Amino acid sequence: MAANFGEGFSDADGGPVRHIPVLLAEVLEALEPKPGKLILDGTFGAGGYTSAILAKGADVIALDRDPNAIAGGKALVEASAGRLTLHHTEFSSLAEFAPEEGLDGVVLDIGVSSMQIDEAERGFSFQRNGPLDMRMAVSGVSAADVVNRAKVSDLIRIFGFLGEEKHAGRIARAIEKRRASEPFQTTRELANLIETVNPRKAKDKIHPATRVFQALRIYVNDELGELAQALFAAERALKPGGRLVVVTFHSLEDRIVKKFFSERSGKASGSRHLPMVEARPATFEPVGKGMVAASEEEAELNPRARSAKLRAGIRTSAPTERPDMSIFDLPDLATLEKIGG
Repeated sequence: MAANFGEGFSDADGGPVRHIPVLLAEVLEALEPKPGKLILDGTFGAGGYTSAILAKGADVIALDRDPNAIAGGKALVEASAGRLTLHHTEFSSLAEFAPEEGLDGVVLDIGVSSMQIDEAERGFSFQRNGPLDMRMAVSGVSAADVVNRAKVSDLIRIFGFLGEEKHAGRIARAIEKRRASEPFQTTRELANLIETVNPRKAKDKIHPATRVFQALRIYVNDELGELAQALFAAERALKPGGRLVVVTFHSLEDRIVKKFFSERSGKASGSRHLPMVEARPATFEPVGKGMVAASEEEAELNPRARSAKLRAGIRTSAPTERPDMSIFDLPDLATLEKIGG
């Protein structure tokens, strides 16, 4: 009997895990998986995209830096009869797994997975009390290390740049005062402090700790740098006609993806104060009319989908461009004092 890839892989007790990722129908439409194609899923997670791509007949190379995702995906690898390989690595290294002839598609679902949020011991969510961790790779500097050891000026930059937190200074100074007597250990300790410093108002749509937690997660996992490098890697790895599909969940991520496709499709506008330069051949052509958002129906069923944005491009036959991080205008956090794990 053929494997039912649409149900995802099995849990520890052998029961099927139903995992439907955000914008699944839209991702498949943009990616166009079918028999004979090789697709790389750079963010395997719970295997939702990979299962759907396999069900369409394409073969899949999947990556994830979370060892728990790799362990959980073993059943799907076994059920794929050789059509799926799964690798424990960051998606910024995806070009290393592409065959010489190139890939037919790359899909990236950026940000924290629902599995990671649901596991209190991973420390991603202030809604579930657990250790202040947030490390996707389960190694390296944790969120607790940052909160307890970083200079106040560095915390302000992290919260302000990566979380777009208006009260970054006030929160950072409160953290410094509290950690002097008692280091932060749990997600609830940090969330409670933030709510004390910046109480929730009736008109607020999100919890006061949301932006700080987002900033810490992005910083701990270098998510913006990883995304930028992954886009360059996909450009190298895709064959002409290959498709790059990226789903993001907040403005910082979407800004990077939008800027990349704009630059690589020749649509980026230069300054009127600078001399004209010769246009470079476009390495990507846009898919559709631009950004795709979740439908009202999907957003109602899955709150995580409300902020999701999909952008996609088709690789041309133009030579690969030189990676240039300056095109993204990312905040310069390189000068922050290094924190030991």
